[in-house]
Amino acid sequence: MTKKILLRTLIILGNTVILIVLALYCIMWICVNGPSSRAKELFVMSVRETSAVKFLANIYCSADEIKDIEQKKNIDVTDFVDTSLINIDDEDETDTNDNENNKDNENIEDNENIIIQEDGIIIEKIHGSTFKGYMMSIKDPSRVIVGTSSSSYSSNVAGRKISEMMESYGAVAATNAGGFDDPNGIGNGGIPIGIVMSEGELKYGSRNQKYNIIGMNNENVLIVGNMTGQQAIDSGIRDAVSFGPILVINGQATEASQSGGLNPRTAIGQKADGTILLLVIDGRQSSSFGASYEDIADVMLRFGAVNAANLDGGSSSMMFYKGELLNSCASLSGPRNMPTCILVK
Repeated sequence: MTKKILLRTLIILGNTVILIVLALYCIMWICVNGPSSRAKELFVMSVRETSAVKFLANIYCSADEIKDIEQKKNIDVTDFVDTSLINIDDEDETDTNDNENNKDNENIEDNENIIIQEDGIIIEKIHGSTFKGYMMSIKDPSRVIVGTSSSSYSSNVAGRKISEMMESYGAVAATNAGGFDDPNGIGNGGIPIGIVMSEGELKYGSRNQKYNIIGMNNENVLIVGNMTGQQAIDSGIRDAVSFGPILVINGQATEASQSGGLNPRTAIGQKADGTILLLVIDGRQSSSFGASYEDIADVMLRFGAVNAANLDGGSSSMMFYKGELLNSCASLSGPRNMPTCILVK
């Protein structure tokens, strides 16, 4: 009798699982093959931007269709940052700046979304139609550097958690940074993708290869665009990683920003007064599906970003302040090991 009950239970469970899988398949098929091309693009980009389930796009779309959709993300940004648009405030100037700062402080006090305001750092909650997250504003851009997990990278040496890199550098805040080799979503975070520069040193990458550069120069200006490792060095880049796409150049959203699926996101930007913006968006959750590149470009422009770029996202998207993880990490296993992070010292 007990065996019959167990067998029936297993059959019911099996049938239920099959029905759920079929229902999900049908829902995704409708999204991909329905009348909305935007729904198809969102689905393809959402899954292709992950390491673990990117294969799902191949079930519904041909290789050519996927290539056409992803091509929007890979637009080459040839415009270089106009550094004259960034005028970093001099703390010694008191007259005009004091009046402007007083107005800013009045606006800040009226902002109920602000959760932290101290030591030149403001962190506030942000919301969109499909996402929620946090924006960190750092008044002094010289405090922002790239932290590295190791003095030399190797596939045999795992990366480190952001909290561990924060502690080793004595940083007060941090987010994740550049991409890394992550086969099937189970990589050890030991090998970066692209270039890594930290505190004036080339830590990873080639001088001759061209990269998407996202970094700070010696004048504390955020530089975003395509250049070789040697060009980055010659341009005085002190800290940099690679990822993308570039979202905003010289106050204008790029064509590449008008794409992307809904996923957890991390981005960096800079305002005209030099303030650095670090944005982290939650995703893959019932309370926050995630954001597209267009969403985060809009947020960056709303906060006054003159230049901005997308950093690694997905289960890597995390924001820390004084040892506390502020957002909800999308990784089921918790904070991941990675090779780089953006640090605020």
